[in-house]
Amino acid sequence: MHTKTIPLKFRILLIIRKMLFLTIGAFIAAAAIEGFLLPNNIIDGGVIGISMIATYLTKINLGLLVVLINFPFICLAFTKMGKKFVLQTFYAIIMFSLALNIFHGHQATEDLLLATVFGGIILGTGVGIILKNEGSLDGTEILSLVLSKKWGFSVGEFIMGMNIFIYCGAGLVFGWGKAMYSMLTYFIAFKVIDIVIEGLNSSKSVRIISDKSYEIGQTLIEKLDIGITYIYGQGGYSKVDKTMIYCIISRLEMSKMKEIVREIDPNAFMSIVDVHETYGARLKKRVNKI
Repeated sequence: MHTKTIPLKFRILLIIRKMLFLTIGAFIAAAAIEGFLLPNNIIDGGVIGISMIATYLTKINLGLLVVLINFPFICLAFTKMGKKFVLQTFYAIIMFSLALNIFHGHQATEDLLLATVFGGIILGTGVGIILKNEGSLDGTEILSLVLSKKWGFSVGEFIMGMNIFIYCGAGLVFGWGKAMYSMLTYFIAFKVIDIVIEGLNSSKSVRIISDKSYEIGQTLIEKLDIGITYIYGQGGYSKVDKTMIYCIISRLEMSKMKEIVREIDPNAFMSIVDVHETYGARLKKRVNKI
């Protein structure tokens, strides 16, 4: 019989922590919208962008529009993505709507370039924090997950198509210059979201195949103080037994590792892949040393 091993007190603390970060992310994103983008008629993509155009045309409160337009998508997510995600998304949207009203009227700059760059950076930071904590501000992403399975489009293609339509609308309402600034903002925010979620210090997953695997492995342990795993296999063509080294290293250790491998076996085969999330006590200890 399986029982939950996480104590109730610890689970409550995890929930509080997640709600705190969702709140922080929502307030950061709202500061970007009200301080940089909205006063300069620069819009975001997705539901927020639609809401920004709608509030300009109708003068209805932006925070209210964000909630109303997102509501059908939240209902859709309830049946497709689970109660936990829906509740966290709904909470993030409510906090975002509240923060929009708090920051309303506090314009940071009238310079379009500054508004575009810093608005994109700040918005991407806020949205990235929300996504990292399993929430969302944009119902079009939920819609894309559902429709992409039915229509055969990828999620990225669907979101891109939606945003092209939204930015065309922005061009008609605000002018094509503002639409181009809006697209630049979206690109900056998109890149910052990746940085927030994946981190700047992405690790590398390395696989090394060599006839001198044990010598290379021992040298890596001694000189780089890393943990390695030997994986036993067989060459598909030669049918010869092979020993592969598998390890996770930081970017700072990459050049030193290549040098060690080349010195021991110039003919060694290496495969290097970016790793954006790693877990483990030994790895954390090594990262702290670096």
